[in-house]
Amino acid sequence: MRRVLLLPALILLSAPSLAQSPQSVRADDRANWVRAVAAGYKAAFLCGGIFNAGRSERQIEAVELKGIYPEYDEIVPTLNARVDRRRGIVAVTFDRALPPRYASWQAGRGCTLAPIGAAALPAARTAPLPPAGPDPRAWPMGDAGIAPRPSAALERVVEHAFAGTYGHGTDTLGVVVLRDGRVVAERYRDGFGPFVANRTWSVAKSITGTLVGMSGIDPRRPANIREWQSGYGVDPRARITLDHLLRMSSGLHSDTAGNRTDAIYFGGTTVGEQAIGWPLSSRPGERFRYANNDIMLAARSLRASLGDARYRALPQRLFTALGMRHTVAQSDWQDNYIASSDMWTTARDLARLGQFWLQDGVWQGRRLLPAGWIRYMTTPRGPQPDRSEGYGASIWLFGPAQGLPAGSYSAQGNRGQYVMVVPSHRLVIVRRGEDPGSARFDVARFAADVIAAP
Repeated sequence: MRRVLLLPALILLSAPSLAQSPQSVRADDRANWVRAVAAGYKAAFLCGGIFNAGRSERQIEAVELKGIYPEYDEIVPTLNARVDRRRGIVAVTFDRALPPRYASWQAGRGCTLAPIGAAALPAARTAPLPPAGPDPRAWPMGDAGIAPRPSAALERVVEHAFAGTYGHGTDTLGVVVLRDGRVVAERYRDGFGPFVANRTWSVAKSITGTLVGMSGIDPRRPANIREWQSGYGVDPRARITLDHLLRMSSGLHSDTAGNRTDAIYFGGTTVGEQAIGWPLSSRPGERFRYANNDIMLAARSLRASLGDARYRALPQRLFTALGMRHTVAQSDWQDNYIASSDMWTTARDLARLGQFWLQDGVWQGRRLLPAGWIRYMTTPRGPQPDRSEGYGASIWLFGPAQGLPAGSYSAQGNRGQYVMVVPSHRLVIVRRGEDPGSARFDVARFAADVIAAP
């Protein structure tokens, strides 16, 4: 009898601590997770900046690691980093109980983050760093013969891009302007130059749309995501096509606008582990929602359709064909391209890409994209974003509503990465940036001023 009475008393006495304990654990877990991702952010950018771009740790901390996402901005400078230049490994300490966050570099593959809690990946440095100097071939395949002579008016416009005229607090790293395929203006900020790469962020989405064209796969086909192809035929995501994914109209749920994917980008989670798991929140083709996952899933579909070897070689096929020697597509540790963001490139290489688009996928007399693929990428179809710019298949669409000629289009990414193509004026305009925080560069006004400059 006494035992029966004591048991409820014990439960009542312990109930407050039981209720508080999970909350305390969750708070600690959240703080540890944020520190782990912040460490991954620092490891990824130090690795890419040092081994892809040839920059120093101090330079990267002063530019690429300033004004980043608010939850990491104060943490990143407090984390200690070790750089092993001989093996191509960066380690960032963040927790006493867990190993550092590791990023490892390989030639042709760039940097790969290990998952949280893992030791350094075996992908250590196996070859010399990418070429730091010019390609002796003539432009556009190489860097010989580039001697821009901008008019005084165009020179002033480019100067304004570096002076903050097109956005308070913006930080322009480089500008390249092509007219009729020739470099007519080029300028860089101190510490950068024509052979110094930085991350493309979402410009990678438009590169991925280009790679889908090179693959020859019909975008109207259902995306080849094996986890959705249930033998029971009950998964409605099996109706999502490659076209839906490229046009951000998959109907997949995402928990934030833009679908921030920090776990994949900086946490060491793989595309296959996270991107495929979101359920539908609307029917495919009925709603526009800009989402990193859609483009990563498009690339994963390519992997399933092409096989690992062809998939692995596909980006380099494009980069080599266009003379983009300073561009690399990076992947997660299971070899999935993080195709929505994680590529590194230079302003000149992006200018080559923009010219390739302007020439309808023909380069040096050779057709690399199916005829009409650029028209497909730049044609709005289906639901459109709730903003003045339109969206095609992985690329933003501009025109008179933005003060630009009809038919203009742009690849664009976080922190101010832009490749603007104005077909009616035979112009390609590249602006690279590291815009901190909420600073925004007005690329439409900049492009309009470039057009107006004789």
